[in-house]
Amino acid sequence: MADTQRESMEYDVVIVGAGPAGLSAAIRLKQLDSDLEVVVLEKGSEVGAHILSGAVLDPSGLDALMPDWKDRGAPVKTKVTKDNFYLLGEGGQVRVPNWPMPPLMNNHGNYIVSMGNVCRWMAEQAEALGVEIFPGMSCSELVYDGDRVKGVVAGEFGRNPDGTPGDGYEPGMELHGKYVLIAEGVRGSLSKELIAKYELAKDSEPQKYGLGIKEIWEVDPDKHREGTVTHTMGWPLGKNAGGGSFIYHAENNQVFLGFVVHLNYANPYLRPYQEFQRMKHHPLVADLLAGGKRVAYGARAITEGGYQSMPKPVFPGGALLGCSVGLVNVPRIKGNHNAMLSGKAAAEAVHAALGAGREGDLLDDYAEELKTGPVGQDLRRVRNVKPMWSRYGLWASLAIGGFDMWTNNLLGVSLFGTLKHGKSDAAATGKASDYAPIDYPKPDGKLSFDRLTNVSYAMTNHEESQPCHLQLKDPDVPIKINLPEYAEPAQRYCPAGVYEVVEKDGKPEFVINFQNCVHCKTCDIKDPSQNINWVTPQGGDGPNYPNM
Repeated sequence: MADTQRESMEYDVVIVGAGPAGLSAAIRLKQLDSDLEVVVLEKGSEVGAHILSGAVLDPSGLDALMPDWKDRGAPVKTKVTKDNFYLLGEGGQVRVPNWPMPPLMNNHGNYIVSMGNVCRWMAEQAEALGVEIFPGMSCSELVYDGDRVKGVVAGEFGRNPDGTPGDGYEPGMELHGKYVLIAEGVRGSLSKELIAKYELAKDSEPQKYGLGIKEIWEVDPDKHREGTVTHTMGWPLGKNAGGGSFIYHAENNQVFLGFVVHLNYANPYLRPYQEFQRMKHHPLVADLLAGGKRVAYGARAITEGGYQSMPKPVFPGGALLGCSVGLVNVPRIKGNHNAMLSGKAAAEAVHAALGAGREGDLLDDYAEELKTGPVGQDLRRVRNVKPMWSRYGLWASLAIGGFDMWTNNLLGVSLFGTLKHGKSDAAATGKASDYAPIDYPKPDGKLSFDRLTNVSYAMTNHEESQPCHLQLKDPDVPIKINLPEYAEPAQRYCPAGVYEVVEKDGKPEFVINFQNCVHCKTCDIKDPSQNINWVTPQGGDGPNYPNM
């Protein structure tokens, strides 16, 4: 808060977020100049604690950053050996052959990885170069000097639920930098503030999102096929929503099993979590999981708007990196390589600026490189796939989107130009009166599980005496507007059971169980009234993912 007195520390570069983008920036900065003072601040209890990704990794980002990553012992070992794509019906499936797919869809040369473990290894590489990394340090505020961003407030602890300082209050510190790089991931609270303050998205299409839900299973060794990658579309979502599943056979008889639901769905009765649980009962999946054991669970929003939804990535005094910009290649379901490349590009722009005696200004070289370099080229080729899916549905978009990717690949142009996304995901939510509730089967406790049981496998925890980090702009909206108009969809879209409508004294009451939150940000994105504002809780709180 503005009247709080804090000590400050000075750095050359302050980086918020120890994901692939932030760590790549830190590593590249120290590669370019070992004397630079670089600090990385991470809200998770340790590096990797809040990292959740599929993930099949395109190693091009690592190749550019550390060409000798194999010799350095990177946890990137499981090569993709087989690539399957199925269209599911309720009782069966049809395999789509690989040959008609555009070359960019080929996973040859890619690796099945835990991005949490990759980030832990990257942090070791950064620290060996002299980067300071502070986990458990939420960045709760930006520090401005006139119109420029000067730094961040990190490490504030001990506020009471009403926001006043408690008995053990620690005000945190201001960390100042000549440049500040924001690599918070999807829909970060500081990124939102910067995008709004500097109107960074005024010339962009609305950002689009998906909700990714993931479990790790240990399966019967006889059914395990290390290196096999499977993607599915179709059932159980059908016409209710876009999305699909991924099944990645990793090391140690583990399978990374996930489900992505595009958040522009209209039916407010849809429950993404239950759609995932239902998918596991499809014969293709149920047979694989039979006799196995689920060992981890988590969820995370995914930026899906692509090329036309990228905000301007620079502001006075710094830049947005990785998923703070939205660099996921949607048809490939890959963004980690682009996150790394964005961090590298930002570091090079910062290094050049500092070498020229500049600080606190616009890193226009980074903005240009992001749009026209390998990241922009990767996203531009697939820019129409997501809007086509939203506009035409699964079957038509498979054909038209595939054709568009082929023409982009062969000719470098699209016959469709650049399609628009239109509505935000929140605005796409329909009125409850226009839809029927969906009857979901009860979980069997073997393949499918209730939300709260699964949340325990995310090992999430929040100090209950702090202010709720899920802020309502107007506390009356959930019951007065969202309940009668949309049947209050927060009860259903949240994959962690945070939101409930309960009866109290004969009247409905909106309850927020913020202790359950896994920081997926879906509520901030999908609430039809845009009444929920996700802000960072105190450092170290949230999920503790072991190897997601």
